[in-house]
Amino acid sequence: MSSYDYDLFVIGSGPAGQRAAVQAAKLGKRVALAERQTVVGGVCLNTGTIPSKTLRAATMHFSGYNERSVYGSSYKVKQEVTMADLLARADHVRQIGIDVTRHQMQRNGIRIIESAAAFVDPHRLRLIPAAGGPPTEVTAGKVVIAVGTTTTRDDNIAFDGRHIFTSDDILELQALPKSLTVVGAGVIGIEYATIFATLGVRVTVIDKRLRILPFVDEEIIDTLVHLMRQERVTLRLGEEVSGIELVDGEQGQKVHISLKSGKHINCETVLYSIGRTGATAGLDLEAAGLSADPRGRITVNASYQTEVPHIYAVGDVIGFPSLASTSMEQGRLAACHAFGVEARSFPDLLPYGIYTIPEISVVGKNEQELTEAEIPYEVGRAAYKEIARGQIVGDQAGLLKLLFDPQSRKLLGVHIIGDGACEMIHIGQAVMSLGGTLDYLIDTVFNYPTFAECYKTAAFDGINRIG
Repeated sequence: MSSYDYDLFVIGSGPAGQRAAVQAAKLGKRVALAERQTVVGGVCLNTGTIPSKTLRAATMHFSGYNERSVYGSSYKVKQEVTMADLLARADHVRQIGIDVTRHQMQRNGIRIIESAAAFVDPHRLRLIPAAGGPPTEVTAGKVVIAVGTTTTRDDNIAFDGRHIFTSDDILELQALPKSLTVVGAGVIGIEYATIFATLGVRVTVIDKRLRILPFVDEEIIDTLVHLMRQERVTLRLGEEVSGIELVDGEQGQKVHISLKSGKHINCETVLYSIGRTGATAGLDLEAAGLSADPRGRITVNASYQTEVPHIYAVGDVIGFPSLASTSMEQGRLAACHAFGVEARSFPDLLPYGIYTIPEISVVGKNEQELTEAEIPYEVGRAAYKEIARGQIVGDQAGLLKLLFDPQSRKLLGVHIIGDGACEMIHIGQAVMSLGGTLDYLIDTVFNYPTFAECYKTAAFDGINRIG
């Protein structure tokens, strides 16, 4: 029997921590998990991924977004959508997720400790109960840090959670604002910008970069920007904020934003979304011989080991790619490595899902990357409006792009914007992972009518381009 209290101690119950704990438990190890909140699931389940995607689904429903092409642009399922309408669905999904996560860990014999954890030394941790009370200490042979991230804040901005807030505060909004300025055109900022714009909120987006989501294929982003402008979104790109303050107006308080270019913006609310910082500040990393970079992130090797070999770090706290899907896999692989169990690593071919309205998903290289690498390619396209399924669901703007080698016809990248993009991408991912070509997509049979037919249409379009 080990002299430690636990074989593995996990800090954080988000997707990465949960998966690490379950994997170790299935290997017959004694496992405990500390969660500083009184609910499990981390940011992903409680304030981030799941609530935001549920808000998006509710927005799509109440706004009648897909039905507008059939019934007119003024069509809505409910004329006056409230935050209560949106949050009711989000709370329901969130609570089910919390229950399922807690049950899964309990079923696997994992001890859940509702406490903040900090290192005393490399094998000893101090636990401070979330409900109050004296701290305790535990020891562990292996430790997995899966604390995730927190929203990045500027100390010069007076966040109040109502007029000036971060993405973590959105679930606390009491009413839909009439106007919203989003500072930061990253994934989270653009997702919320499209959600609120679809609900009829007047949205302005500010970012110092000249393009939104620069890692996404340019043609796909051009399509998204066109659709955002149709929803009356104003893009202030190449601009930097110099000040944000809450001021008194004739009709109550409003937010005044100053830009370094000398411009000024007045609005009802501001979503400050300039990135996230690793939630490592309270871990006392130095006591374990560890350190974090200026953004709170921990450096790991290919096996997710930190500079202290028995301590691992997984999930958003290690930075890129910061996806729930990859975080889960990192947790599993770290637990396997910690206990000497061989496990295959996930491939480099990772799909990205961006839940804007409409959604975007990509896998592989984009046109800009292939051009910079001097790799010859050709393009095959399929517009949703050409596909029967697109007409049925009312998606007139969707687009699927295939990038392929004109000689071997192997797929090099798949880029989709439109309804179901984040599900559809997995077809392209599978074909690419297996070294497939356009010929497979042409020769196979897809259900009719489905969006999957876009693959065959795009493949024919690509073949026609190379003669």
